[in-house]
Amino acid sequence: MTLKLSFISFLLISFFTNAQQTISVKGSKPFPATESYTFICEKYILTGEIEVQIAKTDKGGILKLTIATGNDKTKISGGVYVDLVNADVIACVDKNVKESEEGKTTSYYYFTPAEFLKLKKTDIYAIRFILTGNADTFGNQTGYFTAVNRKNYFSTAFDQSKKTFDTAAAISLL
Repeated sequence: MTLKLSFISFLLISFFTNAQQTISVKGSKPFPATESYTFICEKYILTGEIEVQIAKTDKGGILKLTIATGNDKTKISGGVYVDLVNADVIACVDKNVKESEEGKTTSYYYFTPAEFLKLKKTDIYAIRFILTGNADTFGNQTGYFTAVNRKNYFSTAFDQSKKTFDTAAAISLL
């Protein structure tokens, strides 16, 4: 019986240690990160979604935004605003740290220690960002977009489950 209990506890411990996500920015050391959240972006016609991930660094934190694009010329650029549930806003300056591969573009933004502390206490409500690129006839959609912290596009009034991601709880565990 103790052998089975030891084996089960070993499996659980190994599962939780392997479940830790990481972010590595252009060859840097990996930083512990939250899971990748899929926020809803209704105005973005191509997919209607953006992937959001947050990591803890020695000097604050990193925000990773990944979105599917129609071509490699389209990028997330300019400043990003992170709106919190308590109506506070964190403005992130574009440091021009970007990657593009396989029909997706990724941009990284940095948080100061004070901003990261705010993220630990309050959930993210929305993220406002800008897509830039060519304005060809069959090019990618560009402009200003807002991604909202919502799990699904639709739900019923009878659905009592939580409809948003608990970002503050996940960030505080980092």
